[in-house]
Amino acid sequence: MIEVTQGASPLVLGLPHTGTEVPADIWDKLNENGQALADTDWHIHDLYAGLVEGVTTVRTRVHRYVIDANRDPAGVSLYPGQNTTTLVPTTDFDGKAIWREGHEPDEAEITRRRDAYHAPYHAALQAELERVKAIHGYAILYDCHSIRGDIPFLFEGRLPDFNTGTNLGTTCDPAIEMMVVARCEAAESYTSVLNGRFKGGWTTRHYGRPAEGLHAIQMELAQATYCQESPPWTYLPERADRLRAHLTLILTDLQTWRPA
Repeated sequence: MIEVTQGASPLVLGLPHTGTEVPADIWDKLNENGQALADTDWHIHDLYAGLVEGVTTVRTRVHRYVIDANRDPAGVSLYPGQNTTTLVPTTDFDGKAIWREGHEPDEAEITRRRDAYHAPYHAALQAELERVKAIHGYAILYDCHSIRGDIPFLFEGRLPDFNTGTNLGTTCDPAIEMMVVARCEAAESYTSVLNGRFKGGWTTRHYGRPAEGLHAIQMELAQATYCQESPPWTYLPERADRLRAHLTLILTDLQTWRPA
């Protein structure tokens, strides 16, 4: 359920939304719309694979409709006043129901899933951050995400290609934020924004404690930069390779950065 690849560098990649596995008892409760699994961060684990050596990765194979590993386990909204999805989503990103009528998860079921799927992912992520911090004196969490670039239910207009989130500069050293933003802005023909619609999910906000040597930053990519933004969500190698070149620069900068 949780896949961990250990590296010796200070960089840890979080992969909370690339999984497509749904236990059979939960699958049967999803409606046809839910079973499409449309809100997957499609191919993200492949997009980042092999970009730099020595990186640690932590990935859950469970789909976000089972439980969202990037949401506050207490159910507190990350974006008060804005449309978003919950710890166990009740709708997709277009605001459409994903569960069969009468089969929506209740509080007891949400608690069960939190213990079975959310907690193990974060236990593994916490363990790896502590491990690399023990080696280097600090750790950098880079949380990997992607989303369709056109979702009126969540945001107006077209989403930029690179969406960097540091919760308004609170989750990492300013130099880390500046490095990533500079690489995004220098990427020719791509668009970018810092702390726009996506400021960093619960993972980034929870682990990002720069005063303690724990730095966290989220990257939300518009999926059109590397894949088809509609079923069957085809990976587009030419686009992906072009994007991977820029992602390699970002991850290399993060690996070679040292605290002042």
